[in-house]
Amino acid sequence: MDLLLLFKALVLGIVEGLTEFLPISSTGHLILAGSLLHFDGEVSKVFEVVIQAGAMLAIIWEYRERFSKVAVGFVSDSVSRKFVLRLAVAFMPAAVFGLAFSKLIKRYLFQPIPVAAAFVVGALVILWVERRKANVRVDSVDAMSLGDALKVGLAQTLALVPGTSRSGATIIGGMLFGLSRRTATEFSFFLAVPTLLAAAGYDLFKNRHLLRREDLSLFGVGFIAAFISAFFCVRWLLRYVSRHDFKAFAWYRIAFGAVILLTAYTGIVNWSGS
Repeated sequence: MDLLLLFKALVLGIVEGLTEFLPISSTGHLILAGSLLHFDGEVSKVFEVVIQAGAMLAIIWEYRERFSKVAVGFVSDSVSRKFVLRLAVAFMPAAVFGLAFSKLIKRYLFQPIPVAAAFVVGALVILWVERRKANVRVDSVDAMSLGDALKVGLAQTLALVPGTSRSGATIIGGMLFGLSRRTATEFSFFLAVPTLLAAAGYDLFKNRHLLRREDLSLFGVGFIAAFISAFFCVRWLLRYVSRHDFKAFAWYRIAFGAVILLTAYTGIVNWSGS
């Protein structure tokens, strides 16, 4: 296996793990990083699915006790059943809209410039929500109603636009709908599991003809890098939200999007990757 290709897989795996659960858009970062590294083509479609699965596994591992309790007590425990039902309700809007519009979105919006624009717009929304007076009425995931879950699920559909951020849409949306900062963050983590699992399963089935034995080392490096970096990122974010707001991420998004737009406009960087 080409060492340069393995290095690219390592970098992209780390990028996925560090950005999947922060409100800064993992898809946007992967599009831009892949463009810079000239990592594209058919194999990249499967690779992105694999590293997203690595990041998702970090959530399952971090909350393994909670997921184990839900799995064991689903039949007899009403709290576990309600937890699963909340995730199912929150998951459905993105599933429906994704199946309906994913082809159009990938055709027209999976490009660096639209992604950069989404970075900036998303940042303005974060700043707006953070400047509003907080009206917290839900302080734990188990206290959420099905209506709360549905609202967060509808917010997640905005993340179909690359550069918006799935985590950003669900966390900021949850805060807007009355969830505490930590509750919104944790529910975003939990919702990532069915969302990423469904996306991975669908994309792997659709691109199953691209699976090749010679790419296993490439996928393995990316998967492990995504898992490890996501694991540490999740723990860091939980500590961060206990003391800070999300304004720093908004300013990062604005700066990052501005750099992409400026370098593309001046021709300093050919973000098309060609």
